[in-house]
Amino acid sequence: MALIRHFATVGGGTVVSRVLGFIRDILTAAALGTGPVADAFFVAFRLPNLFRRIFAEGAFNAAFVPLFSKALEGDGARQARRFAEEALAGLLFVLLVLTALAEIAMPLVMLLLAPGFVADPEKFDLAVLLTRIAFPYLLFISLVALLSGVLNALGRFAVAAFAPALLNAVMIGALVATYMLALEESPQAGIVLASGVFVAGVLQLVLLVIAARRVGMGLSLRRPRLTPGVRRLVQLGIPGVIAGGITQVNVVVGTIIASLAPGAVSYLYYADRIYQLPLGTIGIAVGVVLLPELSRRLRAGDGDGVMNAQNRSLEFALALTIPAALALIAVPGPIIAGLFERGAFGPDDTAATAAALAAFAFGLPAFMLNKVLTPAFFAREDTKTPMYYAGANALANIVLSIALFPFFGHVGIAAATSVAGWLNAGLLAQHLWRDSVLVPDARLRRRTVLALHAGAWMVAGLLVGEWLLRPLADMPHGPIIVMLPLVVGGIAVYSLVAVATGVLTRADLARAFGRSAPST
Repeated sequence: MALIRHFATVGGGTVVSRVLGFIRDILTAAALGTGPVADAFFVAFRLPNLFRRIFAEGAFNAAFVPLFSKALEGDGARQARRFAEEALAGLLFVLLVLTALAEIAMPLVMLLLAPGFVADPEKFDLAVLLTRIAFPYLLFISLVALLSGVLNALGRFAVAAFAPALLNAVMIGALVATYMLALEESPQAGIVLASGVFVAGVLQLVLLVIAARRVGMGLSLRRPRLTPGVRRLVQLGIPGVIAGGITQVNVVVGTIIASLAPGAVSYLYYADRIYQLPLGTIGIAVGVVLLPELSRRLRAGDGDGVMNAQNRSLEFALALTIPAALALIAVPGPIIAGLFERGAFGPDDTAATAAALAAFAFGLPAFMLNKVLTPAFFAREDTKTPMYYAGANALANIVLSIALFPFFGHVGIAAATSVAGWLNAGLLAQHLWRDSVLVPDARLRRRTVLALHAGAWMVAGLLVGEWLLRPLADMPHGPIIVMLPLVVGGIAVYSLVAVATGVLTRADLARAFGRSAPST
């Protein structure tokens, strides 16, 4: 089944990017810790990174891919390219205006994004400077998203999937430079990192331009015009961006509130980075591949194929997300300590970050379901319904964050995000079930129960393993010595039980890696 193979391609690219991202974060934690420079940089990085996740990880494509696919199949490659060029012209014009306004008004933007920084003028000014340097990344990555949508609609997923790794590779180089120049925990280190974000955006755009030209979709610049195609793109795109990016909007809300407490922004950032690994690897892979697949099948009138694609996508996502969520809830401390506890990042930082990670992990399956369920709406050119449910999500997140923060600090913010995520997933699923657009089949229900069963065995193994390895934590490099066996052992236990019970089969694995399934 090509669908699973495409999941593996996109997921593989995301894994490479996230592994490099962890290396980046390990170096960042050692260089900046959770001090004022770290807080300033993470807020500066949060804004362009927000748009990266909204645009590059599916929300822009929610509007663009179905329209591009319709033009490609109905009118041919020439008209599809023309529509893409019109979309490019309009998007570029809006981005240039937005970037210019943001650069001018950045102090006001910072007052909204991190009001708690006002009490520390030096941190506030540094955050403004770093955000001004990094913000143009928004322009580059949004154009990358458009070109990625073109390639994805053509069934070319590899280059777009591996392009995000460039960001982390460049930032690793920037961090190495800060060590070589002995700039640790200094404002200059933040400037070097923010400059790395800018450079990475340029490189990603160049890579996607070359890839598009190689498949005959080199796009020329046109004068911006509100053509019927662009008007339809805007009509679908605005609610699509709101719906697709609501999880990231919730993170920004958390950042605003967390800026009122020292170190809280950094704790949430490091915790967010951990749970985003399975979410990014699996959720983005499914969302990116499923949207053009559903669009194509809907155009062909293949109702059974649509239902099967949705069920298999949910099955694939839950089989890998359930163990990830359970593991992060069961042993968050050893994971955080093994990855970050060195240099300026101490045991207290580990404890605070681990608590936030466990709270985020509770919502991980919901965040995943949101990424799998929303393409069912987007492929049908319905972006308003997810937007309405996303509004309920945002309202719940804001209310709960404000209510929980005085009692639980940054952990309350993470918990609010998770609860809001479950609300959104429940509303989406209920709507699709009501309209008979998505009906879970027997295979999906059976494998989900078996995944929970395998996850329970894994949690038992992790808790026993943590208890046995705990005395080693105080040794030199003890956190890593404890973390690695837990990670490897947890994966091994879940995999063995999952294969034995049928959660994952040899045929599934063969299709994922592009080989023929063994005969039975």
